[in-house]
Amino acid sequence: MASGLEVADIFRRHGEAFLQARAGHVGRSERRVMAAIAACRTAALGGHVEQCQDCGSTRIAYNSCRNRHCPKCQGLARLQWLADRKAELLPAPYFHVVFTLPPAAAEIAFQNKAVVYAILFRAAAAALATIAADPRHLGAQLGITAVLHTWGQTLTHHPHIHCIVPGGGPSLDYTRWVACRPGFFLPIRVVARLFRRLFLQDLQRAFQTGRLGFFGELAGLAEPAAFARRVRQLQRIDWIVYAKPPVGGPEQVLAYLARYTHRVAIANSRLIALSAGNVRFTWKNYRQAGTTKVMTLQADEFIRRFLLHTLPDGFHRIRHYGFLARGGRNSLLALCRSLLAAANAFADSSPLDKPDPTCTQNQSEPSVIGRDIAVCPDCGGLMRRITAVPRFSSHGQPFYCDTS
Repeated sequence: MASGLEVADIFRRHGEAFLQARAGHVGRSERRVMAAIAACRTAALGGHVEQCQDCGSTRIAYNSCRNRHCPKCQGLARLQWLADRKAELLPAPYFHVVFTLPPAAAEIAFQNKAVVYAILFRAAAAALATIAADPRHLGAQLGITAVLHTWGQTLTHHPHIHCIVPGGGPSLDYTRWVACRPGFFLPIRVVARLFRRLFLQDLQRAFQTGRLGFFGELAGLAEPAAFARRVRQLQRIDWIVYAKPPVGGPEQVLAYLARYTHRVAIANSRLIALSAGNVRFTWKNYRQAGTTKVMTLQADEFIRRFLLHTLPDGFHRIRHYGFLARGGRNSLLALCRSLLAAANAFADSSPLDKPDPTCTQNQSEPSVIGRDIAVCPDCGGLMRRITAVPRFSSHGQPFYCDTS
């Protein structure tokens, strides 16, 4: 049963104390995120009055903050994004591949988010594309949708990339569709080794060109010898890359994508209680078969962990590569469909109606259709705006009333 508690409630009750205790140590981006989430759908942002055309009931609808870190603002953005992607899906099984940074690289990423997260994207996409293009493996060009997540279930910093990829692609000369073997995508160990090499090469270039900064416990890495030792350490360990079972056909992919796009560090539905300055929330322990557990953190620590995942301004956390990249996307997708049709890849069973039997994610996926907020909750009639509600003056008010 939902508690009704929101991240916004935690910010409103404990945000000012958090900022005062860390005066000078919370960045402008983090402050804006806190202010936006705390003010979201409150009088601080203004709104409008709606009235049902049928029963006449009225309600005040306050404006959303539209901040991409806000748990309440991602539903509609996700639906619009999924609607745009639906036209791009191909009648083929899809695979899900996850690239994770080891802790020794993740801590460098945290202090250099824009630079290192971009390297993570490039290395993951290039590793997949390079191995797929090799005739010994697939000999095809891929279309990759990559999504950055930076959190673990307990809100610790855990940067990783989710890649959703069709199980095949056009041959390198664009004359035929090359499909993966049933239930098998690419040799993941080979992909992982290439991913490690590409990431570390790019990381070294970033260091040599002065694009990395280090402070606190990592300050010593600013010395070339110390940085070189860190790179050698990272070269000696295995990097975690894994492929999940095939997702299924296009309809299953839409539901599957809904689990990963526009997600924030923690959903309000996971919050249980806020009392005596402590936050209780659920989390899944994947080392114990996904067992659901409850964690309790002091509100100050909960806010600190949430803000670990604030992204740099303007940073794109969803990116497309290969035949899904912006340049020529429409023409390449049309070519892929014609090649698939010519190959008659799914003559016996259309994935639009019959999902891949090897897929483990076809059941109980979240719906990508949200509640229509234009419908009256009392009678089901149509709500329409009748007047505006001005923003509440921020003068003399707590931090969350200032979203500038």
